[in-house]
Amino acid sequence: MTHFLIRLFIKDRENVKNVQVRTAYGNLSGAVCILCNFLLFLGKYIVGTVTGSIAIAADGVNNLSDASSNIVSLIGFKLSSRKPDQEHPYGHGRYEYLAGLVVCLIIMAIGILLGWESIQKVIHPAEVSFDWLMVVVLLVSMAVKLWMFFFNRTIGKIISSETLMATAADSRNDVITTAVVLLSTFLCRATGVYIIDGIMGIAVAVFILVNGIQLVGDTLSPLLGKVPDAEFVKHIEETILGFPGVLGVHDLMVHDYGPGSRFATIHVEFPAETDVIEAHDVMDQIEQYFLEQEQLLMTTHYDPILADDGEVEAVRSFLAEAAGQLDEQLSVHEVRIVPGNTHINVVFDCVKPAGFSIRDEEIREYFSGRIQEMNPLFRCVIKVEQSYI
Repeated sequence: MTHFLIRLFIKDRENVKNVQVRTAYGNLSGAVCILCNFLLFLGKYIVGTVTGSIAIAADGVNNLSDASSNIVSLIGFKLSSRKPDQEHPYGHGRYEYLAGLVVCLIIMAIGILLGWESIQKVIHPAEVSFDWLMVVVLLVSMAVKLWMFFFNRTIGKIISSETLMATAADSRNDVITTAVVLLSTFLCRATGVYIIDGIMGIAVAVFILVNGIQLVGDTLSPLLGKVPDAEFVKHIEETILGFPGVLGVHDLMVHDYGPGSRFATIHVEFPAETDVIEAHDVMDQIEQYFLEQEQLLMTTHYDPILADDGEVEAVRSFLAEAAGQLDEQLSVHEVRIVPGNTHINVVFDCVKPAGFSIRDEEIREYFSGRIQEMNPLFRCVIKVEQSYI
């Protein structure tokens, strides 16, 4: 069914890097989910009201909140597809993240309201009528939500959308929630203890709140500037290393301004004897490749490396080994040797991960001591940098 709907409504469906195609996927997901969630709400709320089950009615209202969340997501996809303007030259892609944040807040608000109603039901329990129609409605709801989970997860993977992956997780959670509600109706009928209904309603509310809090964290992460995906970083590095003359890369930084609007900077290493014009031509090819194939605006920086200098290579290897001995997360690059009258400066950059526990001063002292093991005349000139990947 999912692939049928994609073939039916998405034109140029293979070109997922295109903002308009991505928006079309988002619109399809939003429209289908709004329809499904509204029908589920209608069925559950009617059955819950007729049977007097606060748990079923609460689960129905949860579906309505899901529908309103889908509307917000739909608006987010629409706004994020707007082209850059003078005030927002990086585009409007982060609207999708903001829409996700609003969805999370809606989920949490509904959870609080349902929790309050369920507490009242515990304080003042009322008889819950049992009806096989109710069971059928809940079972159908679980089947629909399970399909929605696979539907959103499939589209989320196709367009690499964290918003849709979160929506898929929410649908999966709803299957669990509805199963709990169904269990409460059987327990109430079997035991005659109707307070169970209120307790189950509280459980549903708590589950919604916890899920909402988790989704807030997932949504805020890209807005705050999370580390790029490890596979994406590896892909960039391996792709650049495949260009002629490239020895290595370092200092990669990726800036995410929303889906379809990413920027990156990276230092590209070439042998020092490489013709500057030739090196810049290769760098132009790298930037053009990522722009055309990845829709990634890449800015490269040229770094000449003395690849044939035996002394520099020996120092570089020694420093790399010393870095690993201090901590495997450390790395060194841009090693240079500058001779002087009384000593020899060893100039290099040391890259540390964000939140590294060892202070910069300790790192400098460590390398200053180690380098003199190699040559007492060596003096370290170290630039300690933070990694952004």
